Amino acid sequence: MNISIREGEEFIRLGQALKKAGIAGSGTDAKLLIQNGEIKVNGAVEERRGRKLYAGDTFSFEDEGFQIVQ
Repeated sequence: MNISIREGEEFIRLGQALKKAGIAGSGTDAKLLIQNGEIKVNGAVEERRGRKLYAGDTFSFEDEGFQIVQ
């Protein structure tokens, strides 16, 4: 599934991307998923909610993959 960066911006933060993908219903939900090591970015566990994702980056949750697109 593709997650789009807002027009005029060059990145999306991981917490925002999780909400946009429907994985997290709120920032608090996103924070817990990330802190629990359940999210991988570009194949590695990510623990920073504010991680900037750029076009071409990928993230996954429970073996479901997502790609950031412009």
